[in-house]
Amino acid sequence: MSVRLVPGDSAPAFSLPNTEGGTTSLADFSGRQVIVYFYPAAMTPGCAKQACDFRDNLASLQGAGYQVVGISPDPVAKLEKFAARDELTFPLLSDADHAVALAYGAWGEKKNYGKTYEGLIRSTLVLDEAGKVSVAQYNVRATGHVAKLRRDLLLDPA
Repeated sequence: MSVRLVPGDSAPAFSLPNTEGGTTSLADFSGRQVIVYFYPAAMTPGCAKQACDFRDNLASLQGAGYQVVGISPDPVAKLEKFAARDELTFPLLSDADHAVALAYGAWGEKKNYGKTYEGLIRSTLVLDEAGKVSVAQYNVRATGHVAKLRRDLLLDPA
């Protein structure tokens, strides 16, 4: 079972394959605030809704100084299709062995329809310019999450 991160923790370093044919590392965002969100499966209705919410809010998030990165256990080829289909303009990274999700506390026990299994826990972490966790949200809902995050970041009035 992974240990959840809390505000003040140092974000674990990562380097993962992206949809552009290269790799994206946490170090690429050094000196910038970054929203790292973990989602279970590309091309599914809930994950598409969440990704499109980030896409639709990307300009204002970037205007407030935040970069956005989505991470899932999907292979890069599936992420490429997802990015193209939904016109996603922020990095999508493949964490196929779920090692990064585990390090961030986004992999663990889940329950669905009475069954218990290990899987990706929909989670969002906001990292400050020094790579420290400023916000850690686990078991978030796909719908309405970006609006709640914007309120939590004081980007929208309550």
